[in-house]
Amino acid sequence: QVQLVESGGGLVQPGGSLRLSCAASGIVFRIYAMGWYRQAPGKQRELVARITSGGSTNYADSVKDRFTISRDNAKNTVYLQMNSLKPEDTAVYYCNAVPRGLGLWGQGTQVTVSS
Repeated sequence: QVQLVESGGGLVQPGGSLRLSCAASGIVFRIYAMGWYRQAPGKQRELVARITSGGSTNYADSVKDRFTISRDNAKNTVYLQMNSLKPEDTAVYYCNAVPRGLGLWGQGTQVTVSS
């Protein structure tokens, strides 16, 4: 049974940092490229960071140089380190395999950037 569980979100002031985690189960995690998506109120879900099975990364322009994606295949977990957070980063954050997904989404984790 495939499962994705995101955690680590919260309320943070502008300029602050958060580290998100996504634990995957029911898949051979190490073979999948993984991504972090976000969905702000009234907007479509967007991919903000991805990491290949080999560890290569790329980022949306809006988060480049502020966010870092990483993975621990031994723990079946993908991380998103978010620094210099801005109010426009406020969204629910999700992980999933890229590009096709795993056929389901986790519950996501809410990130709110506000003073």
